Amino acid sequence: MIKKHRVFSGLRPTGRLHLGNFLGMVKGALELQNKADFDCIYSVVDLHGITTPYSSKTYQEQIKELVLDLLGAGLDPKKCHLMIQSQVPEHMELAYLLGTLYSVARLENLPTYKDKKAENPDYVNMGLLYYPVLMAADILVYKADTVPVGKDQVPHIEVTREMARNFNRMFPSTSLRTSGKTFPEPQAYLTPGAYVPSLKGEGKMSKSIPGSFILLTDDLPTIRKRLAGAPTDAGKGKKVPETGGVANLLTLVKLFEGNKEYEEYADQYLHEGIRYDRLKDNLAVAIYNELAPIQERRKYYEQNYSLVEDILEEGKEYCLKIARETLKEVKEKMGLVNC
Repeated sequence: MIKKHRVFSGLRPTGRLHLGNFLGMVKGALELQNKADFDCIYSVVDLHGITTPYSSKTYQEQIKELVLDLLGAGLDPKKCHLMIQSQVPEHMELAYLLGTLYSVARLENLPTYKDKKAENPDYVNMGLLYYPVLMAADILVYKADTVPVGKDQVPHIEVTREMARNFNRMFPSTSLRTSGKTFPEPQAYLTPGAYVPSLKGEGKMSKSIPGSFILLTDDLPTIRKRLAGAPTDAGKGKKVPETGGVANLLTLVKLFEGNKEYEEYADQYLHEGIRYDRLKDNLAVAIYNELAPIQERRKYYEQNYSLVEDILEEGKEYCLKIARETLKEVKEKMGLVNC
């Protein structure tokens, strides 16, 4: 029997899913769930979500909305497992154990930590610093070897790999029952849309930057309105822009309309010029055509929420069984349990 690869990835319930999430983590998740040799676990990582400002009064609703977005986007409960991070406490327990083996200085130098400190200078907490450790625990508690993520999360995957190496080196096997390395060194699984540009002309789509994103639940008029605000130029020049608003629009054209349309617009830019009103309208239609079936599936699950509750319960039970076995092995190797 061929051993399956284990997959884990999660999203914070800090806002509705947008195109950046979909073409990054979610697109990779969909590809992997359809491969017979991959056992996929996907999560709403609610513990990560409380490391930045949030409202406890609306948090459960945010979690529910994200679950619906994920199921609408195509996560199939017959092909993967969907769970809520905080319902499996072994995530937190393993995070503490891994945290005793890792340098604080290394965590402080991570670019994502620095970015979050800059975004919320009055909300710099230990959970924020510990974010990569908990993320490593999320992955390693299931001994996952594959992680679909956006490019901005790749440094965190390297932290996870370092933690796996550290643990395997420091705590080799002590019995036949726990022979071999405890943890694999997981690999990031990136998709062509792992970095989706912002509508504001610089950076990437982000929930934390208003006006930078298109939501999976947006209708066609809303998408047109969002694209209308994307910055452009005169539409003509000696060189096709590689950065800025026009470059970002052309990247979205490539992602949603294809290379042929992208090349046509690039040629127009160098010769007769681009009509951005036409480009944006065509792009809006192409984006909506991809989102329409997502919105239809989401509505089905929203109207049949008892099915969602069953899906989450199955995911929790499946994950608890794996996580408990991992913690038992980890504690024995660290000298915390006599077996």
